[in-house]
This record gives sequence, structure tokens and C-alpha cells, in this order.
Amino acid sequence: MRCSLKILLPVILAAVPAAVLAQSQPRAFPGVGTPLTQKEIQGFDRIIGPEGKELPVGHGTAKEGEAVYVKRCEVCHGKNGESGIVRRLVIGKPGAPYRGNYYDKEQDRMNGVSYYPYPMIAWDYINRAMPVPNPGTLTPNEVYALVAFLYYRNGIINEADVMDEKSLPKVVMPNKDGFVPAKPVYPPEKKPSWW
Repeated sequence: MRCSLKILLPVILAAVPAAVLAQSQPRAFPGVGTPLTQKEIQGFDRIIGPEGKELPVGHGTAKEGEAVYVKRCEVCHGKNGESGIVRRLVIGKPGAPYRGNYYDKEQDRMNGVSYYPYPMIAWDYINRAMPVPNPGTLTPNEVYALVAFLYYRNGIINEADVMDEKSLPKVVMPNKDGFVPAKPVYPPEKKPSWW
């Protein structure tokens, strides 16, 4: 009897606080902070899809983008995006977009905006992640201007073209067909007998 009392007493002492806590207001995830407000949730929702429906109002040209680039980007990406300490952004030239092989030893070719299948990828990335010391600090007009500048330098658009929420989704990227289709082909193609 004495041995079972040594076991039973700690179990009872542990059960009393558990019973008291069970009567308090239940939480889905106790001890994990406070729920986010709707405004805080919307602050995270800044991703732009491939159709560009989420693009904000704004506009920019290559000339405006050049001024922003020199001030905010050139220190890392080099003059006109052609060389720098981090990432080469230009692999084509005005009037002649790069349409060659992106998958060879020259890994820089996969870094240029010509590699992207959708024009909104550059806008979304610049908007969320650039400039490195202060990501997300560019205005929509500055982002449109930078995209226009980079697309002009890569030969994708003309220097006088204005990029805005209506014109950006219409840009045809040089590598738009260079990726696996979003929807798989079904039924799959019949495999050869030797497969």
C-alpha cells in the first residue's frame, strides 16, 4: 500500500493543475503569440502572379529606370547590369534579346531577366527583395522604371516603351517557351518499347 501511495500522490498532484487549466478558455495553439490582424495579413500578401492581376497602379520608362538604377542598384550589379559583384542582369543588348542556350557552363545566362518566362517575375522580385540593404522600399513607379530599364537593356522592349500595370503583362519574354508546361500532358505519350 505504501509503495502505491508513492506513485499515486505525484499523479494526483500533477492532475490538479491540469484540471484547472482545462477549465480556462481554450486556445487553438497555446503559447504561440497573438493572432494577426487583417491589415497585418495583407502586408504579407505582395506576390504578383503570372497574369499580373495583382500589379499596383504605377508607370515607368527605361530613362527613369536608368536614374533609379544608378542610384540604388549599380553598386552591386555594375554599370548597366552587365557586370558587378553579385549578379549579372543583362545578357542581351538593346534591339537584340538573348535567345540562345541558357543551360550551359555560363551560369550568368540564367540570372538575366531574359531567362524569366513571365514579365511579372522581375517586377515581383525587385519589389519584394531589392535593394538588398532595404528590401521593399522602392515605390511602384521606381519598380516599373527599373523593370523597363532592365527589359530595354536586355532588348526585350524599346527605350520609349512605358511599363505599367496594363502593358507589363503584355511583354513577350524571349524564354517564355523554355520551361516545362504548367499542366502535364495527359494521357502521357506512349513510351517506346525499349523504355
